[in-house]
Amino acid sequence: MEQIKMRVEKRRDLTPTIAEFTLAPVGGESLPEFNPGAHITIETPSGAMRRYSLVNDGSDPKEYVVAIKREPQSRGGSASMHEQAVVGTELNIEHPENDFPLTDVQKYLLIAGGIGITPIYSMARYLDKKGKMLRIIYVSRSAEESAYLDELMKDFEGRIIVHHDDGDPNAVYDFWDDLVTPRATHVFCCGPKPLMEEIKAFSGHWPEGRVHFEDFKPVDVVRQDDVAFEVELKKSGQTVTVPEDRSILEALRDAGFATSSSCESGTCGTCKTRLLEGEADHRDMVLLEEEKGSQIMICVSRAKSGRLVLDL
Repeated sequence: MEQIKMRVEKRRDLTPTIAEFTLAPVGGESLPEFNPGAHITIETPSGAMRRYSLVNDGSDPKEYVVAIKREPQSRGGSASMHEQAVVGTELNIEHPENDFPLTDVQKYLLIAGGIGITPIYSMARYLDKKGKMLRIIYVSRSAEESAYLDELMKDFEGRIIVHHDDGDPNAVYDFWDDLVTPRATHVFCCGPKPLMEEIKAFSGHWPEGRVHFEDFKPVDVVRQDDVAFEVELKKSGQTVTVPEDRSILEALRDAGFATSSSCESGTCGTCKTRLLEGEADHRDMVLLEEEKGSQIMICVSRAKSGRLVLDL
């Protein structure tokens, strides 16, 4: 996929764990436009490819703005952005894509959990400009950890509900009243997995196509019961150990092997590799059943047992 070389023009801390990065094209070329809900894939300083929602206005943009949370279990992407992507750092990005597009209706309910506020904030400002009716529900752990909270409270006064649960499972926001009665309203939700599952459960009786979700983690790349295994690279004759907390792709990158990747979440197919021997634990969302005996997506899939031999 075509890439654009960008430079970190500005950087500011939004919360203790969330930083906002303003990226401008190194060559000064015009940037592709985008619609609310779009994201870019950034090749982070660690080499990991990560997707981040665009926060700014996508009409004739001169820059791209993303807000990135440093994940406590970061496997390289967000940690390297926070630690190494200082003003002046150059980064390669891929053109904007949108898997979370807005529909054109009259009323909207926008639901955000934590860092999921990034596409929701972009959507809210766009819809407000269009004169659409909207409500926002923004749930998070605490005010201190809520990105863009002051801006949202000011710009959407009377149209936003903010709820902090302080990490108490018994104090989470109750969406029952908001979703018990299906309406012509379209719902857009972005946030952590428990929030997504709750909204799906509460809105299961809504007509199809009215409730929309954005989730950058469609598969669990690493699971708690994963174990280390070995991968033999047939062409080079080398063997690489894949630790229990790293993907094949990450282990190869750590060992100095050049790898092709894009989404690194099992959804795009860029890292598809020929599987010569061994039984794979397929975790991608791309391969057809008939391909699973001879192909593997090395960004997410693992060995079921023993070792794998790859055509690398």
